[in-house]
Amino acid sequence: MNETTKNNTTVIDERADLLEALSKQRHFLRFTTRDLTDEQVGQRTTASELCLGGLIKHVTSVERGWAEFIERGPSAMPDFTAMTEKDFAKRADDFKMLPGETLAGVLAAYEEVAARTDKLVESLPDLNASHPLPKAPWFEPSARWSARRVLLHIVAETAQHSGHADIIREALDGAKSMG
Repeated sequence: MNETTKNNTTVIDERADLLEALSKQRHFLRFTTRDLTDEQVGQRTTASELCLGGLIKHVTSVERGWAEFIERGPSAMPDFTAMTEKDFAKRADDFKMLPGETLAGVLAAYEEVAARTDKLVESLPDLNASHPLPKAPWFEPSARWSARRVLLHIVAETAQHSGHADIIREALDGAKSMG
């Protein structure tokens, strides 16, 4: 096997690993909503403002935004340093089930974004391609993230919120995703 074949195999394996990790975390997040009604996925069951439907909406929005960042760079995201309280309040709607929203609709939107991200991972010419991060108080100035780093962030974000969702679901009716 020549070096090019080894490198291509490594890249293909890395992409498959990223997609598998993301798929697993997406499954656990979606699984927390099994057998629930629209009303139940909008309920707060802990001291937090979070609900199951809102978590899925948030993860959908985050994944969509970061996938667009991979494609277009920081112009795909807001300048968080210039956002107003009103802007942040609107973003907070991502964490709630709003009137008229349904679990089926939230899950369908998530599936659509997931499919788009998966196609992006498969078609990216280079996982090392990077962009400067958008302006935000939580990012180091002048930092850059590669597509690989962004995908790892999406996996981590999904896993973190999957854990939150598991706690919310257990508080709702005792059901657990694992154990």
